[in-house]
Amino acid sequence: MALDAALNIFRAIGEETRLRIMALLSRGELTVSEITAILGQSQPRVSRHLKILADAGLAERHREAAWMFYRLAEHGGGNPSVRAVLAVVTEIARADDRVLARDGERFEQARQARAAQAAAYFEANAKEWNRLRRLHLPEHDIESRMTALVGDKDIGLFVDLGTGTGRMLEIFAARYQSAVGYDLSHEMLAIARANLDQAGITHAQARHGDLFSLPLEAHSADVVCLHQVLHYLAEPGAAVHEAARLLKPAGRLIISDFAPHELEFLREEHAHRRLGFSDDEVRDWCAAAGLQVERVETLSPAPSDREKLTVKIWLCAAGQRRPEARSRKAA
Repeated sequence: MALDAALNIFRAIGEETRLRIMALLSRGELTVSEITAILGQSQPRVSRHLKILADAGLAERHREAAWMFYRLAEHGGGNPSVRAVLAVVTEIARADDRVLARDGERFEQARQARAAQAAAYFEANAKEWNRLRRLHLPEHDIESRMTALVGDKDIGLFVDLGTGTGRMLEIFAARYQSAVGYDLSHEMLAIARANLDQAGITHAQARHGDLFSLPLEAHSADVVCLHQVLHYLAEPGAAVHEAARLLKPAGRLIISDFAPHELEFLREEHAHRRLGFSDDEVRDWCAAAGLQVERVETLSPAPSDREKLTVKIWLCAAGQRRPEARSRKAA
């Protein structure tokens, strides 16, 4: 590694605010405005520090319409020096330091505020949920492709993360022996339970739960589903990782969500945090979680339907040998 490059890395971390920013990013992905609020500093100042970190290869940035997301460089970008610095930053973030502890508390407050915003949206729009999904192709077209991709093989346990109205529990009901759908919104769960009752489905349950930390044993599910959920999340990759934790060897994860788009009003009016996902982004999350993307389907609207969005479906498979994971017993 060239001397100038090494000096660039050490200059980047040799400043208190930038070290605090890196400690924050070790906790999860953040926008510039969120970092600004946590640190209590001006946005131009924070943006300058973030640029220095990104130029040194210590942080990665991802623009999505009007928002810029930052996270620590994935695996150090293949640079041993960067990996070493990131390892040190991770240890610093865990240190018993008053300033970093306060930053951590504000980080958690920001995360809780995001979750509360999404939950409030669901509560206010529960009865209109199916109507709002008309932004894309007919639901039946998407559902038929999802069931076709999963195939006819019997499913022992089916887990639906962010179950909403429980629709995925309904359409896969003939395939599984038992199922559970998790959601944070009590009102949505009430609707899901009513829908299951109306459909006469008695081998599925709708439960309250945080999809980032579910009360299920590791390697217990045959199929896990994330249907139109990831675009609401601050950490979609973490949701994929939790889904992977649940899968048995050779289990399958099916994800459906939007392709990248620029309908900013969805973020402003409907609590969408992300405006779609690329195939590469989903593949990276899956690879990090020990999954492989086996099939990708693209469901595009007719050229005349310019207001409708393209939907992507990713079918992912777990390896025969699953990585160790901390198990959580069902509540």
